[in-house]
Amino acid sequence: MPDNVTIRPATRDDLPAIHPVIERAYRGETARAGWTHEADLIIESPRTDIATLTAIVDDPDQRLLIADAGDRLLGCVQVTSKGDGLAYLGLLCVDPTLQSGGLGKQLVTAAEDCARDVFGADAMEMTVIDKRTELIAFYERRGYRNSGEKRDFPVPLDPPLFMDVLVKPL
Repeated sequence: MPDNVTIRPATRDDLPAIHPVIERAYRGETARAGWTHEADLIIESPRTDIATLTAIVDDPDQRLLIADAGDRLLGCVQVTSKGDGLAYLGLLCVDPTLQSGGLGKQLVTAAEDCARDVFGADAMEMTVIDKRTELIAFYERRGYRNSGEKRDFPVPLDPPLFMDVLVKPL
């Protein structure tokens, strides 16, 4: 992993460069280079699009934090204020060729700091596909706990997928 990585809020100008990183990390054969992919879960639709990313960047209650190595973007994480002291962590990704190098941990820490310092949150929640036990274990090592709540996967699939809600006090 490059030494000169800065984690900062994304701008609209960053979106064309970060969008393909997100897609490579979550979908298709390129995702298999890493360990956090959804390539085996029969999810064929794109993970996101530029319009959705633009809405995140433009919303004062959200931040898209990006890992910037100067010459390329390496990953991102979304932080959303849900109000009442709760924030949501989503869209965490690292370029598949750089996974397991510690950048994901740095992005999670930056997201938690943003939730606390920018949005005044005292708890962070996220959703993880319940079949992704290794990913759930990653978050549990960072202090997240399964709340026992399940939510439907945002895209209808057959068979359906469900999301575990993980929560961490900040």
